[in-house]
Amino acid sequence: MFKHIVLGIALAGVAGAALAAPIAYRIDANHTQVTATWTHFGFSHPSANFGQADGTIVYDARNVGASSVKVTLPLTGLDTHVTALDEHLRTADFFDAAKYPVITFNSTRVEAAGDRKLRVTGDLTVHGVTRPAVLDVSLNGAGLHPMAKREAVGFDATTTIKRSDFGIANFIPNVSDEIRIHITTEAMVPKADGSPGAGPRARAAVPPKKN
Repeated sequence: MFKHIVLGIALAGVAGAALAAPIAYRIDANHTQVTATWTHFGFSHPSANFGQADGTIVYDARNVGASSVKVTLPLTGLDTHVTALDEHLRTADFFDAAKYPVITFNSTRVEAAGDRKLRVTGDLTVHGVTRPAVLDVSLNGAGLHPMAKREAVGFDATTTIKRSDFGIANFIPNVSDEIRIHITTEAMVPKADGSPGAGPRARAAVPPKKN
């Protein structure tokens, strides 16, 4: 009986460690928006959405310091709802997308910042220039996705940067230097084998079993 009790405790400990382990989620581009807003001659506040986001969010609810974020935003996904402006923003006047086709963010530190709040510090690369950036993040939810039947997580985040820090300084101050960024994202644990029949708790870090 004593051996059975010890074995039960050991197995419970293993299960608890597994539940506490970080989970890797793949960003769902269809439910992610990265929106930048600026001031135009003091009269309006246009915005642009950077679509087609791709990347991974690793989240550990019990040890947020083990969490991380890695995101790529291709400038092909830039959309202001004004075609001429989209084209202008991709030119050498601004992003020079032909030379620098993507924006990236790679976290370097994740910290708890209150109830369901995080502070994510990382390296933001725009226009070929890398600068530190800090995201103020709110956890929207985490758990089993009711439609996909897989683990999912969702966050909102905000930050403000200066585009001149990244070598994009044309038309300042008529077009503001400060750019306000709002992010809303939904991410999900990928299917282990890419098929619809994958289990609901398949973890990204565990490859499919080989026959």
